Amino acid sequence: MVTYKDAGVDISKGNEAKKRIKEYVKETFSKNVLTGIGSFGALYKFDKDAKDNPVLVASSDGVGTKLKLAIKSRKYDTVGQDLVNHCVNDILAMGAEPLFFLDYIALGKMEPVVVEQIVKGLAKACKENGCSLIGGETAEMPGLYTEKDFDLAGFIVGLVDKDEIINGEDIEKGDVVIGLMSNGLQTNGFSLANKVIFDMAGYELNDRPDELEGKTVAEALMAVHPSYLKPVKKLIEKEIKIKGMAHITGGGLVENIPRILPENISLSIDKKSWEVPAIFSLIKRLGNVPDDDMFRTFNMGTGFVIIVEQEDEIKASNILSDAGAEHATIGHAVKGNKEVILK
Repeated sequence: MVTYKDAGVDISKGNEAKKRIKEYVKETFSKNVLTGIGSFGALYKFDKDAKDNPVLVASSDGVGTKLKLAIKSRKYDTVGQDLVNHCVNDILAMGAEPLFFLDYIALGKMEPVVVEQIVKGLAKACKENGCSLIGGETAEMPGLYTEKDFDLAGFIVGLVDKDEIINGEDIEKGDVVIGLMSNGLQTNGFSLANKVIFDMAGYELNDRPDELEGKTVAEALMAVHPSYLKPVKKLIEKEIKIKGMAHITGGGLVENIPRILPENISLSIDKKSWEVPAIFSLIKRLGNVPDDDMFRTFNMGTGFVIIVEQEDEIKASNILSDAGAEHATIGHAVKGNKEVILK
């Protein structure tokens, strides 16, 4: 006789995990959430009066190979925050605010404590972004993942008024590019970082290379991917005309910004206009990584880009400063062919 547990799937541990995460999830619910945990689907009441011409904006993503560090360091809550903030930033680039979020956790072996910590991080970031964590899936798949391995993905839905969608189509020559600073890799480029730092250089998580000025490798690499929602909302509330925004993820500045540029516009970016976090200097040195590859792989310290009219540059900068957002003017729009010109 063979049971499901003998095949590697422990339903009892799955039920324990659900009990552990229940309170974290409930704390994120808004008045629009109509179901609790355990339903076959999640119900969310749509407030049709929230916008004059409401449009839903949806996106999905994963954490990627940053998960290898979470597993290695046994720190699981921050990757939950990484995932939510990443997805929030993606829809924010179109001017949308988040409504609700769903997660997908797949494990080689069900570990209720691990699931609890992941969801604790998801819930923390959802609360900070005013987003309800309304559902998800936790799957134990021993034939696909090793016992310690897991994968994590998220799905977000937000709202924007049709007349307020930000898509970059109005960007024109002379517009100013403001960069919101990142605190490190965020959630992109970890395959290269892991290869260089651990496989090639042989560093351990608790090592403190000179470039990191007292930080451990783990602290530098596991820094939580920030949400840029609050400072951007301040700009919108103060009626700054935002012409375009880009979340700087895989592909860096050179691959992400062209996605929002009109056909006849390029951006000239001054690489010396902001301070590059030390972790990137370490990666470049250890791997002798070419400069072009660094900028096509990593955000290099600029996590989010906002494009405004030149006359709004100073006002926008003051608003961002008041909001506590580290930022810099990093370039301007020029005539071109939808590309980023790094100088």
